[in-house]
Amino acid sequence: MSDANRFDETLKLAERAAEILREEGIETVVIGALALAAHNYPRATEDVDLAISTPPLTMRRLADRFRREGWLVDLREPDGDDPLGGVIDVRAAAADLVQVVNFDNAPASGFPRLVREALPRSIPLAASRLRVVDLPMLIAFKLYAGGTKSTLDIHALLERNDVDRAALAELCASLGLSNELERVLAMLR
Repeated sequence: MSDANRFDETLKLAERAAEILREEGIETVVIGALALAAHNYPRATEDVDLAISTPPLTMRRLADRFRREGWLVDLREPDGDDPLGGVIDVRAAAADLVQVVNFDNAPASGFPRLVREALPRSIPLAASRLRVVDLPMLIAFKLYAGGTKSTLDIHALLERNDVDRAALAELCASLGLSNELERVLAMLR
């Protein structure tokens, strides 16, 4: 199977997973490498990441629902210290991995607000029914994730896109990510 066909199958899997999530009352937005590509920074990827915000106990029900589709499903449930509320890996024949990443790990941790604020700002993903996080929110997701890879991604996004730095700073301040943004911007200077 060609890489293009495999990508098409992965996109179909992600679209169906997002449709199931909507049926369950959960909206989703594309993050990760596919979002980077949508914002002028293509990099090799073999998965599609869908961000959600739902109580962690919901993840078991979602994993069961995905299994009823005939997919291979692996649920990684969080503990109280996890910054995420669980991750569901979804696999189907002829497709790469689709990850459903829950940003709500209430009451212990998580950042559900990041997803809630990303949803109304999301933009259509070309040739797909999926929606992708907009550029400022993608940078906010990367700031939240932290680490060297995310910092390098942010640098590439800022170099390849016209970003209103004042608006980005305002967004990050509203999300409590000002220190993280300043640290990353200082590395660019």
